[in-house]
Amino acid sequence: MNLSCSQWPDNSESVKHFAFAKFSAAAEQCLLLFTLILLMFLASLTGNALIALAICTNPTLHTPMYFFLANLSLLEIGYTCSVIPKMLQSLVSEARGISREGCATQMFFFTLFAISECCLLAAMAFDRYMAICSPLHYATRMSRGLCAQLAVVSWAVGCVVGLGQTNYIFSLNFCGPCEIDHFFCDLPPILALACGDTSRNEAAVFVVAVLCISSPFLLIIASYGRILAAVLIMPSPEGRRKALSTCSSHLLVVTLFYGSGSVTYLRPKASHSPGTDKLLALFYTVVTSMLNPIIYSLRNKEVKAALWRTLWKKALTRG
Repeated sequence: MNLSCSQWPDNSESVKHFAFAKFSAAAEQCLLLFTLILLMFLASLTGNALIALAICTNPTLHTPMYFFLANLSLLEIGYTCSVIPKMLQSLVSEARGISREGCATQMFFFTLFAISECCLLAAMAFDRYMAICSPLHYATRMSRGLCAQLAVVSWAVGCVVGLGQTNYIFSLNFCGPCEIDHFFCDLPPILALACGDTSRNEAAVFVVAVLCISSPFLLIIASYGRILAAVLIMPSPEGRRKALSTCSSHLLVVTLFYGSGSVTYLRPKASHSPGTDKLLALFYTVVTSMLNPIIYSLRNKEVKAALWRTLWKKALTRG
């Protein structure tokens, strides 16, 4: 769609399309940004796909920790694919428009993957807690059935929240202007375009953010508090080092994801600015997704070995 937002009348009956704001009026800047984001997007897709494939094809990695890691990689793929392609299109063409239905679909999938990742990171912390604090009972308590249930619940919570939030926001009227001052259909910038009183919707977004961001984060903090207490009383320095090593990658990912997400959705509305929101959104949609495979592969010998075996098999097959 090549129409600009200004070509549609500003009334609630006719505004059925939106348009994303331009990143920059300078074509050179847009092209540079397009190149950088495209490279990061391809790196994210490749890295996450390789990790998921390596875990699925290597029986030695069929354990709870790597089962959750494979799910995380799939979530990251969906997360970036729901946002980045449209953003790349908007950077290099005048086709910056998106229909109301398309915007709602993008918001649903982005929310689904984001909330599911919040819950899955909490499940991964619980898995590390069980492995370090109850090693003798770990194999029986963290059964395949329980791991599958935790993963299904994570995806289900994301789906329910995504449907609820999207339906609630798009039940509003949009009177114009219809230019989204963002690069995807995120909740706050879409709410800013609605006419009438949106205080209830803003409150709902904040409550969901508190429940779905803060609650899993508190569970993660509680799990790592118990892990730290258990590590400190370990008699063996080697045991302490190994325990901390298995948790460090997950802690780094949690810090990156929750840090940017919390600043975006939990800070006061008055402190929001379009420029800052865009930078934060770029970080947690592109940069974090690209870094996750690097973090897990560089800091985990088993994942590195599995990736090399997978790549070697692919090379032999092609040869």
